[in-house]
Amino acid sequence: MRDFAAELRKWHAADKDYAVATVIDVTGSAPRPPGAALAVDADGIVIGSISGGCVEGAVYELCREVLRTGQPARETFGYSDDDAFAVGLTCGGKLEVFVQRITAVERVSIEAILRTDEAVALLRDLKTGAAMAIGSWWTVGAAFDEVVVAEARAMLDTGATGVREIGCGAGEVTVFVESYVPPPRMIVFGAIDFAAAVTRIGRFLGYHVTVCDARPVFATRARFPDADEIVVQWPDRYLARTQVDSRTVLCVLTHDAKFDIPLLEVALRLPVAYVGAMGSRRTHEDRMAGLRAVGVTESELAQLHSPIGLDLGARTAEETAVSIAAEIVAVRRGGSAQPLTAIGGPIHRDLLPVW
Repeated sequence: MRDFAAELRKWHAADKDYAVATVIDVTGSAPRPPGAALAVDADGIVIGSISGGCVEGAVYELCREVLRTGQPARETFGYSDDDAFAVGLTCGGKLEVFVQRITAVERVSIEAILRTDEAVALLRDLKTGAAMAIGSWWTVGAAFDEVVVAEARAMLDTGATGVREIGCGAGEVTVFVESYVPPPRMIVFGAIDFAAAVTRIGRFLGYHVTVCDARPVFATRARFPDADEIVVQWPDRYLARTQVDSRTVLCVLTHDAKFDIPLLEVALRLPVAYVGAMGSRRTHEDRMAGLRAVGVTESELAQLHSPIGLDLGARTAEETAVSIAAEIVAVRRGGSAQPLTAIGGPIHRDLLPVW
């Protein structure tokens, strides 16, 4: 629901009741993951999406019915072999949707989710629709058994989203836990024209983007209006002190040995998702020799994507940014980076979550 937080806040301010449909389970080649949501207010206004269009009409009508009755509903939508135009997913997958009416009682929990940037989870009872927001040390909303809350906190710790059947003092409770974690970081080193394009596409992909360069004349807000943060420091010193995690991607675009070697020496020893470095084939070979000379091991060097990006025939800064972004997605999702026409099997894989 954070995807349309601004619209929801307006509905809350206007004291509107609305129905929200949330994808709680996905099988096969469904277009949206668990947690994708669509909301409908009493005037029939729609925000969000759960399937990219396949079943939106049917879910819209289900939301209207739940608004009328106040009773939560669970429905499964899948591909119809008998009638290709029947309600279903033409991509061949299956998704389960939970729809509930959101009144002033539930709005308290949802508002708590919308107004914080910290890691937080929304816990919902799939029978009653009761909701609780769970932060690192606080809870807001309906009361749940402490065993259920503990399970939800464990899922939040790992960023997991999904349905759980939990035995507790009240018997077995079926809940949906929707975890929200801060966006992953993209750190772009080198305040060059290519970096501006990479910054734009990084924001598009949902990263919190930092541009870092030691030269204040180049690392400016005017040159990088799309960056979340601009840092004027020596890159290796900044990287050694800033916070990174297993979702962080590092794009080294300086292609200058005095920056690259000390920076990559630090980068290749961090538990990050991706390290890529720009440069020609000759620059790459010189860089590898320099890194070996300062003691970087072969296993550490194997983590480096250099020259950075996929072979798309890119020429412009924007095309190069697309090739870099495509490689990052492929690495993080386990993609082959081959044309879909050249490979078989399912298009969508259930591998690692992005965040």
